[in-house]
Amino acid sequence: MQKMTIHWILIFASLFLILNHSVRAGEECPVVEDNTAYGFIPTVVRGNTAFALDLYARLSKEGNGNLFFSPYSISTALAMTYAGAAGETGEQMSQVLHFPENQAQAKLHPAFSHLQDQVNEVNQEGKIELRTANALWVQRGYPFKANFKGLVGNYYKAPLNQADFATEAEETRQDINLWVETITHDKIIELLGAGSLDSLSRLVLVNAIYFKGNWASQFESDDTHDAPFWVNQKQPVTVPMMNQEHSFKYMANYDIQILELPYAHTASDANSISMIIILPKQRGGLPELERSLSAWQLKDWLSRLRLRNIKVFLPKFKTSTSFELSGTLKKMGMLAAFNENADFSCIDGTRNLSITSVVHQAFVDVNEEGSEAAAATGVVFGVRSMAFAPPTFRADHPFIFLIRHNLSGSILFMGRIVDPSES
Repeated sequence: MQKMTIHWILIFASLFLILNHSVRAGEECPVVEDNTAYGFIPTVVRGNTAFALDLYARLSKEGNGNLFFSPYSISTALAMTYAGAAGETGEQMSQVLHFPENQAQAKLHPAFSHLQDQVNEVNQEGKIELRTANALWVQRGYPFKANFKGLVGNYYKAPLNQADFATEAEETRQDINLWVETITHDKIIELLGAGSLDSLSRLVLVNAIYFKGNWASQFESDDTHDAPFWVNQKQPVTVPMMNQEHSFKYMANYDIQILELPYAHTASDANSISMIIILPKQRGGLPELERSLSAWQLKDWLSRLRLRNIKVFLPKFKTSTSFELSGTLKKMGMLAAFNENADFSCIDGTRNLSITSVVHQAFVDVNEEGSEAAAATGVVFGVRSMAFAPPTFRADHPFIFLIRHNLSGSILFMGRIVDPSES
């Protein structure tokens, strides 16, 4: 039996560049309360899930092909950015990201900190590797507020690296890319391209997440065969299709099937990470599924999953994506952060900073490696009535998938596969 390995790499970077105005801003910076933040995690996860589905809806309309991103990572990176926002800028970010307003803001950043700890605790030797990390590169000598530096350092564990963008922009770019390579096990070599930093740069914020996991119930390589995958109702492509029969959580209605495939786990940490596959029953049903997808609908569907013996057919696939998200975030309502009205005064006490670029890259690889033989002996008895055949989950047409941290309910990764043959 061959091991099934899955690699997910997500890099997110925000570049803040100084602008030619210096209006003083009011004191509206966050005051943090950590005493009850742990119980605030469900509120943060609900907001992150709503943002994930909002962002998916936007990105899915910008292209017709495969899609992959990490809503968890983007929410975390923008939460650090939100720590420096004030006024209308902060209000718009709160609405778009589904972050709490008013007094609840005090618990937001500590809750993100506890959530990050939960995610990083998932690692299991030889079975699951999951790591998320943050870092900042700041202009040496620039008057960043101590409160902002302390907040991102304490609650996002983001070290502040000193740089001189005026004289060392290229060296700093290389340092950032090297940090990214280390976190992602050399899967993303050059996040920031040549010329992406210059003498006007003041702050670069980077978040990276890496995941590698083996299925709890692995696929046998001998059972993988070429089979058609229907890109649309009339056009098939030939792809390697894995299959197995096993007990998985499953639900179905007239329109969709949902399957939960857990990753390997220990007895004390059962099903800590799972892949959720949402498959329309009709070959051309993906657009309707995407229109119906919402936070409450997803929660309802997942609550209906029940353990059943299932015949599973799943294609091997690999895809990578690259986004510049500024335009998408503006369309979602986050306008002020990118223009002359930006108020990030909680970063430096002025209104000199605005976001100029939001870069997002992701990579996923589902493949099989190695081999193992196994044998089994069964004793068969006759039954008094005919048993029903197990249902079949045949993912041979476009589907939505997500990777979920089950303890918190966080969507770590999300995407769709329209054509598994595209790499």
